[in-house]
Amino acid sequence: MEVEVKLRLPDAASHQKLSDLLAPFHVKTLIQENIFFDGSAAELSSKFAVLRLRFYDLDSRCVLSLKSQPQISNGISRAEEVEEEIEPLIGRACVAEPWRFKSMNSRIIKRLRDEFEVGDEGLVCLGGFRNVRAVYAWNGLNLELDETHFDFGTNYEIECESLEPERAKKLLEGFLEENGISFSNAEASKFAVFRSGKLH
Repeated sequence: MEVEVKLRLPDAASHQKLSDLLAPFHVKTLIQENIFFDGSAAELSSKFAVLRLRFYDLDSRCVLSLKSQPQISNGISRAEEVEEEIEPLIGRACVAEPWRFKSMNSRIIKRLRDEFEVGDEGLVCLGGFRNVRAVYAWNGLNLELDETHFDFGTNYEIECESLEPERAKKLLEGFLEENGISFSNAEASKFAVFRSGKLH
């Protein structure tokens, strides 16, 4: 189970201010491209699941993920997540021709057939979005400051994966309030925003 604090920032100025404040704690910046897939008969989305390929830093790395049973409440997101590293070239081939997933030796792809009953028609590509993620080590927390580029606009948020999300959220909210940075609880995942076609 992946548990994350997700707080939305209202605009680029708030994102920049927070980025400047966190600069001494900067660990790395990741350029991510996220591409999503569903069964041709909506076998995944009908069961509140999604398959994602995430490419990092101009295809230096690729991760296949299956996320299911997502819930977001009061700025805390919970979802079951299973991940596997795959070769970026294989990932790109699957984006171009999703039928190629069927030939992968992958426990995630096996689960799509066995548990989600993805049929012979296989998977279809839903498209995706790009994300610039700055990672910071701050007060014992691993913060991820995101600038997400959708076709219909840009979204800004800060995330923090934690086993104690309420504590992490309180720390983070206190820091934002002390520094006059507006925020709100994220009400939807990036994928849900992408599918809705509008910034919430």
